[in-house]
Amino acid sequence: MPLPPLDRLRAAALPILTNTAQYSAPFITTFLLIHLTSPVMANLGGSSLASSTMLLGREYYQTALSEPLLVLGPITVHALSGILKRLLSPPGRPPRRFTHLLSLTGHAAFFFFLPIHYLTHRAYPTIEAPPIDAVGPAELNYEFVKTGLKGWPIRSWFLYGGLVLSVTLHLVDGMTLIWNTWLKDSMSLVFKRLQSWKRDNRPRRMLLALGCIALPTLTGLYALTKEPLMTFSSIAQRYQAVFLHSIVYRL
Repeated sequence: MPLPPLDRLRAAALPILTNTAQYSAPFITTFLLIHLTSPVMANLGGSSLASSTMLLGREYYQTALSEPLLVLGPITVHALSGILKRLLSPPGRPPRRFTHLLSLTGHAAFFFFLPIHYLTHRAYPTIEAPPIDAVGPAELNYEFVKTGLKGWPIRSWFLYGGLVLSVTLHLVDGMTLIWNTWLKDSMSLVFKRLQSWKRDNRPRRMLLALGCIALPTLTGLYALTKEPLMTFSSIAQRYQAVFLHSIVYRL
């Protein structure tokens, strides 16, 4: 007896969506590690070193070609694949529960923290109308981040902290799936002790990721708050106008 059309669609689409979600993940991970290197460097050299590192990183992820292909495209594909998988999955058999950490962190990042961060740090600074006057890439450095942390400390810490924690935890669980699906068999031939990332090691992986990725990122942001604002008052006013363009910072 032939399968109903919806079941045939599920059988064909779900494996493809799983693969696209996993294939896009390494691009996102590469971008995140490069992007988060900048605030980590603030632990060593303050806003000056963080800004210099960020400018170098932009050569990879913020050109006219690389931004849509290596950042925005993979993030969109990754998120839409997960959403479509959930919508197409048979009733009562979702890919995973909404309360699973991978789902919680993914939804929090994609639907809340990431849009606010992208609009505030990427889209709004390009507005040409005054008082923003299109803050250029050379002007949009870690003095901008410092302005937000000093002007709106509670909101900024909540948004930066929530974004860093959600993407870090999502990365750990996601890379575990990719490892056990694609890499375990081939790598176990070389490294006998790395046959799988077992569930009982999950808390250790979480703590390791939080300690190696999230913690130095957040301490770097804390180091920025201890510095005075080192930019012209006219540029600082344009920074403030960017933040105030977001309803999150106007409330």
